[in-house]
Amino acid sequence: MKTDELVSMLARGAEPVPTDAGRTRFRSALAVAAVTSVALMAGTLGVRPDLVEAARDPMFWVKLGFPALLALGAMLGSWRLVHPGMKLRRVVLGIAAPILAMALLAAVVLWVSQPEARAGMIFGSTWYICPPTITMLAVPGLALMLWMARDFAPTRPALAGAACGLAAGTLAALAYSLHCPEMQAPFIAVWYLLGMLIPAVIGALLGARLLRW
Repeated sequence: MKTDELVSMLARGAEPVPTDAGRTRFRSALAVAAVTSVALMAGTLGVRPDLVEAARDPMFWVKLGFPALLALGAMLGSWRLVHPGMKLRRVVLGIAAPILAMALLAAVVLWVSQPEARAGMIFGSTWYICPPTITMLAVPGLALMLWMARDFAPTRPALAGAACGLAAGTLAALAYSLHCPEMQAPFIAVWYLLGMLIPAVIGALLGARLLRW
């Protein structure tokens, strides 16, 4: 078989890949990760029974807004890190800003509170449950995000894995917030953040191995 004939045979029936195919896979992975976290939370923990009443409290929306804003930064970071050569300046700002804002709010709340009340604001009654539960809810999303990232060409696999883990962690924290009764800013600033960072660390460790090419 001549070279021209071989090329023609291999090209027969080939169609161009849609220009938005990668973006579609990325969005699909995020959507499935979010739905999976919510379904896992609802099936194992259940939505808090006073959700409608809690939604009248501004801190409820702060609790949702914190991981939601972090999710935007983590998603952008994941997208850029699975593509070689993309800059991360805005990503760093997008991730750091919500953390600093939440830390500042927590510091102000503790400053104006009575000293004897501060420990309760930090630890609440579920501090030991919060981080591992968020991590548990993030596991399916993390696996899905890493699987998606393998279809691209990340040149910084550990960092890409960390971004995928953070994205999965933020979506899990959003799901967990529909169950969690804690509403104090110091609690959210410490334990929610820890719960989102654990999947990021796991993602970095796994990404260093699984995303090499």
